[in-house]
Amino acid sequence: MKKIVLVTTLLCAPAVMAHSDNAQSISFNSDQCNVEFKNDVRIKPNELEIFTTNNKTMLFNNGGELTINDRVIALNNEQRAALTHYADRLRTQLPEVASIALEGVKIAGVALEEVATAFNIDGFENIASLMDDIKLEVENTFYQQGTFVMGQQSFNQFGENFSQQFEQQIETAVESAVMQSMGSILVALGSELLGSGGDMQAFEQRMENMGAQIEQKVQHHASSLEKRANALCASFTEIAEQEQQLVTELPALRGYQLFSVKNTSHH
Repeated sequence: MKKIVLVTTLLCAPAVMAHSDNAQSISFNSDQCNVEFKNDVRIKPNELEIFTTNNKTMLFNNGGELTINDRVIALNNEQRAALTHYADRLRTQLPEVASIALEGVKIAGVALEEVATAFNIDGFENIASLMDDIKLEVENTFYQQGTFVMGQQSFNQFGENFSQQFEQQIETAVESAVMQSMGSILVALGSELLGSGGDMQAFEQRMENMGAQIEQKVQHHASSLEKRANALCASFTEIAEQEQQLVTELPALRGYQLFSVKNTSHH
């Protein structure tokens, strides 16, 4: 009975990986930050455009020209410099969300590959192909025809729906690979048991050590990614404060702020 339970646990390991914190690192959404997206943004090589839910637009180009709803707004040198600095920060920081998401996909792939290798799971190419599809989906979420697109809708949709879809796809692919490889998995388990001299306790210890090694390898990457996400959240908060200052200096920008700081008094 103990053997059956152990084998079942091991066969479930890949599915558990799909639900682990490492997979969840992809879900970098507004719940984890102290800011919320109010509007959406499009970043092109030569211009930055912020548009509201009722389709009003603010456009600032590399020539330092500000246009709000097709009306050119006169700027003095200080206003232009402040707006340029703001646009530069958005160009630098916002694509980091996509970068973190893509790194999350990569980490999840590493976790699954480690498990597949440890138990000689065939059909891993299907999982690898799925990871490539997910990576492409991430890229297409944020990059559309050479334009970086992001905002309240895409940010939250990516965080909630994508994470759920990601888990379901991974779990299905892993279950399929496990079923295809049942024979080789049992051979691998038998080999490990023989390597332990038939000692069930020693066998369990070997399995635990293997799991710990995989977890350690993945956790290192996941921790690094979490630090990046936390740093990005802090940066977004700074940008939100910068926006408030911009609105004070240039009232025409009111209503076009990208971020709002959450009220965290209830925490």
